[in-house]
Amino acid sequence: MVFVTLGTQDKPFERLLEAVDKQIKLGNIKDEVIVQSGSTRYNSDKMKIYDYMTKEEFDKYIEEADIIITHAGVGTIVEGLKKNKKVIAAARKEQFGEHVNDHQEQILENFSENKYILKLVNFDELDKVIKEADEFEIREFETNQENFIIKLDQKVKELLNI
Repeated sequence: MVFVTLGTQDKPFERLLEAVDKQIKLGNIKDEVIVQSGSTRYNSDKMKIYDYMTKEEFDKYIEEADIIITHAGVGTIVEGLKKNKKVIAAARKEQFGEHVNDHQEQILENFSENKYILKLVNFDELDKVIKEADEFEIREFETNQENFIIKLDQKVKELLNI
């Protein structure tokens, strides 16, 4: 099963659903496709589309997925990595009205450079990225939380002059 999730942003991300739908129609995606679309309105007779899901439903689909295709949101990427899932991510772009800025490009670069995920840049090449996923070795996710806490503690002490 392929789980496509677009997060809960208040902006649409139709480009990603169009790319997935195209690959289904071309026969490059044969598995069932479940979509959590958020505020993106999209009609397809090839995908099961839900606007929003409960946390339990979302977790169930993450668990059952062979591949997760998602926007480059840290939360979804990390959820997939924690479950040892192959994640294909694409950045929402400001120029298309998909986000307020292009910070997801930085997220996409960081996770893909560290070999955690496969990045989708050219939406017409989703089929190639899916094929790459077949051979992609899932890297165990290493959180940076400890370093973040240390830096946060240092900043608080600096601000309080401790």
